Amino acid sequence: MIHRRRLRSAWNRVDSGELHQAPRKWQSWLGDTGSLTQKIERAIGQKLEVLVLRDCRQNLNSDEGRYFHFKINRCRVREVLLCLNGIPLVMAHSIIPTASSSGSNHDVLRLGKKPLGAVLFAKTRMHSKKKPMREIARLDKRSVLWKKCFKQFPELPKTAWARRTLYNLKGRPLLVSEVFLPALLNYSLA
Repeated sequence: MIHRRRLRSAWNRVDSGELHQAPRKWQSWLGDTGSLTQKIERAIGQKLEVLVLRDCRQNLNSDEGRYFHFKINRCRVREVLLCLNGIPLVMAHSIIPTASSSGSNHDVLRLGKKPLGAVLFAKTRMHSKKKPMREIARLDKRSVLWKKCFKQFPELPKTAWARRTLYNLKGRPLLVSEVFLPALLNYSLA
């Protein structure tokens, strides 16, 4: 039996080499830099269903708040399941500060059942040439995000892998966390 070294903290930068601590089967999904929705749709050959679990204003927890260069208490939180034929493949948890959904972003972020990636990866929307900050984590029962995912997906294993990316939409920050669910392993990243 191979014992892997534990990750240094809950969330670890992908470029720090910590990606190699994740099981090989998850590494290509965790390390991918493009639109996750587009990658999955290419792998499965059809469109994903977006099941909106929650889209409301709420307070941030301290773990999420540390990603923003300004103090925010309340923001828009959007949680969705990306599904194929009713089977969840990914749970996405997005933090959209009020300032990020105003002005020229206001209309863009009226998502409905559209995936956030469709907006973030539209060529006319992304203005930053800088690579977004991306981290990975091995979530377990102690993790707030694992608990949120478990409420919606009780079959969640005792540990799950996730990635978190800080994007900029027209210069405004958005934090997107994606929890990879077991059914995703039925498809390989193209």
